[in-house]
Amino acid sequence: MLPAIPEHISIYATTPGFDYALVDTVITLPTFRRPDHVLKTLHSLSTQITKRNFAIILVENEAEAQEGAIAAAPLFLNNECKGMIIVESARGNCNAYNAAWLMALHHFPNFQQLIVIDDDEVASPDWLETMCQAKEHYQTDFVGGPQVPVFEQESLNYWAKHPVFSPPYYASGKVPVLYSSGNLLVSRKVLDKMPFPFLDLTFNFTGGGDSDFISRSLVAGFTTAWSAEAQVFETIPSRRLEGDWIRDRGLRNGMLSTRIEKRKRRQEPLSNVKIFLKSIAILGVSPFKALIKTMQSKSVTVGLYYIHVGLGRVAAHFGYNHEQYRNPEKN
Repeated sequence: MLPAIPEHISIYATTPGFDYALVDTVITLPTFRRPDHVLKTLHSLSTQITKRNFAIILVENEAEAQEGAIAAAPLFLNNECKGMIIVESARGNCNAYNAAWLMALHHFPNFQQLIVIDDDEVASPDWLETMCQAKEHYQTDFVGGPQVPVFEQESLNYWAKHPVFSPPYYASGKVPVLYSSGNLLVSRKVLDKMPFPFLDLTFNFTGGGDSDFISRSLVAGFTTAWSAEAQVFETIPSRRLEGDWIRDRGLRNGMLSTRIEKRKRRQEPLSNVKIFLKSIAILGVSPFKALIKTMQSKSVTVGLYYIHVGLGRVAAHFGYNHEQYRNPEKN
């Protein structure tokens, strides 16, 4: 049975006269304090080259100022963008994703897939069509695509090789797992089967709720693929190139790796002991891996990332839970 829509989710604006029953693809776009960039994202969505009937659900997660909703409303009201704007007053990226996906189920009865894009990204013109074709070609339930980093200065493009900004795969095809929802297609049947809330709210400010959801879905029998051609372009602010942010991201990624693995393997005998020993082993080899990666990339920062991941993995066993998204001004 479809869960009811909670009171903290409300509709802000809808496209007049739009027939939701015709929609086969829903694009969900959460936004938080990026009113200028979300307009760029919406423009890239409104100019997609496809014959598919698609709609957009824009999720405003800033309940007070609602700058994104205010900026975007004219586009929906004049039919430049088709779909709806909703407000999720419960803050957190998991809340925003859950709200969008639940509203898709309630309002678009015939959609077959939804695709996620973030409000700091711009979609390539054939992005939607490429993602849908990949789902059909590989016959999988999830499709991921690259988030190509766009730095403020071309001289910073060497950062694209850093593990934080590089994609997990470079070739299209079926893959064992996906890690991010920043550029992700989710089949309707996944949402029909997986319990609500889809993303675990304990990941609201750490990130990783998307990776955890995909991991649980794989256990439930769903499958994943990668489309290297379905690119979105992610704007990287200078803040994310500072040493403390890069360090914290490595620690966070290690922490999330432990949390998600513990959840996935919790039914195994002595699983916590096995995962702890694995974390110790990863930390133990991390200096050697860091040295190799430093020599390959000629960057100490790249090498240190692997040590930070190892430290984060071990620290998670002792309660470390870094909420990197808690203070948006530092992110």
